[in-house]
Amino acid sequence: MMQQQTPLQTTWELVATLGKSLIFAVAIIMFIGQVTIVEGRSMEPTLHDNQRLVMDKISYEFYEPARGDVVIIEIPSSDKALIKRVIGLAGETVEIRENQVYINGELLAEPYQPNRPISTHPPITVPTEHIFVMGDNRPHSRDSRAFGTVDIYRVVGKARFSIWPPETFGVVR
Repeated sequence: MMQQQTPLQTTWELVATLGKSLIFAVAIIMFIGQVTIVEGRSMEPTLHDNQRLVMDKISYEFYEPARGDVVIIEIPSSDKALIKRVIGLAGETVEIRENQVYINGELLAEPYQPNRPISTHPPITVPTEHIFVMGDNRPHSRDSRAFGTVDIYRVVGKARFSIWPPETFGVVR
């Protein structure tokens, strides 16, 4: 025969369950992933102002950013995190000439990049443990062309999924 719970026992179970859920949610947000909001036009047409993304905060604890990754970075000269695309990796020379990006002298294929005019940039060799980042909307992006290469320890996470607005739902590429 089962014993019936008292209202106090039921309330305590509810509080304990909610507390565990809250601790679990906070742990996920702090260590694994969180929702971030795109601010501005620097990543158009890939990402748009006020678009909501799920950011993976743990992957770069195990491996370094790869070319083409859309990353969230913190730089000293900005009070807000920035969302940019990884273009150059440590040890590579990045150059922009004739409106094209070259890595170690080879033209970089950029299927995400519409044919828009961009400025030229002299060759820069990316230091160890750094990356060179750019926005997809080059004329409206403050990126490594302005603030230099980014220490990989300033990469907060990788943009994985778009969740809002509904028509943008899916994997970020």
